[in-house]
Amino acid sequence: MAETVANRILARLREWGVEQVFAYPGDGINGLVAAFGESDNQPRFVQSRHEEMSAFAAVGYAKFSGQVGVCMATSGPGAIHLLNGLYDAKLDHVPVVAIVGQTARSAMGGSYQQEVDLQSLFKDVASEYLVEVNVPEQLPNALDRAIRTAQVRRAPTALIIPADLQEEEYSPPEHTFKQVPSSPPADLRSLVVPPEEEIARAAEVLNAGTKVAILVGQGARNAAEEVRQVAELTGAGVAKALLGKDVLPDDLPYVTGSIGLLGTRPSYELMRDCDTLLIVGSSFPYTQFLPDFGQARAVQIDLDPGLIGMRYPTEVNLLGDARCTLAALLPRLTRKDDRSWRETIEKNVTRWWETVEHQAMLDAKPVNPMRIVWELSQRIPENAIVTSDSGSAANWYARDLRIRGDIRGSLSGTLATMGPGVPYAIGAKFAHPGRPVVALVGDGAMQMNGMAELLTISRYYRLWSDPRCVICVFHNNDLNQVTWELRAMGGSPKFEESQVLPEVSYADFAAGIGLEAVTVDHPDQLGPAWERTLSADRPAVLDVRCDPEVPPIPPHATWEQMKATAESVLKGDPAAWHLMIQGAKTKAQELRPGR
Repeated sequence: MAETVANRILARLREWGVEQVFAYPGDGINGLVAAFGESDNQPRFVQSRHEEMSAFAAVGYAKFSGQVGVCMATSGPGAIHLLNGLYDAKLDHVPVVAIVGQTARSAMGGSYQQEVDLQSLFKDVASEYLVEVNVPEQLPNALDRAIRTAQVRRAPTALIIPADLQEEEYSPPEHTFKQVPSSPPADLRSLVVPPEEEIARAAEVLNAGTKVAILVGQGARNAAEEVRQVAELTGAGVAKALLGKDVLPDDLPYVTGSIGLLGTRPSYELMRDCDTLLIVGSSFPYTQFLPDFGQARAVQIDLDPGLIGMRYPTEVNLLGDARCTLAALLPRLTRKDDRSWRETIEKNVTRWWETVEHQAMLDAKPVNPMRIVWELSQRIPENAIVTSDSGSAANWYARDLRIRGDIRGSLSGTLATMGPGVPYAIGAKFAHPGRPVVALVGDGAMQMNGMAELLTISRYYRLWSDPRCVICVFHNNDLNQVTWELRAMGGSPKFEESQVLPEVSYADFAAGIGLEAVTVDHPDQLGPAWERTLSADRPAVLDVRCDPEVPPIPPHATWEQMKATAESVLKGDPAAWHLMIQGAKTKAQELRPGR
């Protein structure tokens, strides 16, 4: 039987080492779906419950594997559904390739059913590379270029394949005018190092400083050991942007934790008091959490020239790979003998973790959400992967989860979209089937799409050598992050019609589809519940009924700011007195003796 265009696409994906495609079927990709069947499902067609979840799973796979994630959808509505996940990839700089169908070429321009101008639709999100394939000879060049561009630019790309073309006989490009060949798949990683004179300038800045701060993002992940060595020589503290939370473990005494609204007090103090700043692989955008302009001399290292020197007035900008650049910088650094700055940082960090523990152990109605993550931190395997959804779950992930060992973690960092927590976990399990995965998800995100994707987990978990995949639901019947934003930023009380969620048992749903299920409604149950779910022989849902009125207090919040929030909620918030008491108790932990 002659090889079709669809057969050739799957064959080329196999040559690139693609083992699964996260997808949902439709008649716009019938040729491709048939080709999966003819190729004995190689690569594997992983069926999500919704195309947006396919895109999110591809993003999660790419984040945790370091490889290109591939998603696929039909024309029109299916392609539209991919957009949110692809924008998540674009904003977090993640390599994803989207393959989408289109109406038959003979019907294009005829207002045919499900005909959408896909080139216009994807023009922004796939701006690095977007092409519609209209003749067989465009392959494999178009697919290869989509994968290579996604790899190198760390961005989503898109390939549009009309339905009728998928079923045509494949003919390769010829050695002739206006046909374009391609080359075999290859590893395109390169090691970029800045010029020696720029390295020397950066060393001069860091050597001159007496209070050095380091900010790392996800771009520093391949340079963890070099960051440690720089911190040791300079006596620096290291703060972590949210996407870089897993770059260094939190048991290093000079690691101050996350930075920003979801960050820690030591990170805030580190930036407030430093005189020198080194930014490695981060484009953290919130300048109010960086040193005052003019306060610190600054050096930045990044691979992307479009992101360098744009968040803080940096004196030296080093365009290069983090690991290679720091390795070139290290021999030029002089060890600082005065360790008073480092000692201050370490004391602040020690006191902060004590504060976090005290805050997590505060009584609440019924369970303090901070304690959920605190208890996880005491028990999580050192090779686990943690995903977090957006919303208040991200607050507790950022502040309370202690990274140690080889723990990896991520969330929708820049788009901060709802819904990726569970599909990220699915992508993580396909990337690392032998590692346990934990997803921290609010009940709003579970109702939006997480419950449906439990069906995907139930369907595929037997493929994973380690079946552990714990979906922890922060069950508070409230769209909690927005509720707090209304109170703290909008000066408005909670509006129940928009904020309250319908009641449902996530544990009962999970049990009904064959997963392990545990419900927690008392804090003393948390430890045993984590132990049970983390040792289960199948994926599990941990349904924790927690207090929506425990406030996510920013690290720089003052009593005056809290007073202003309290005044707004007293205008008519249904839980005004309870949340004020919880807020006062939480903030008071920072003022305990010794703090």
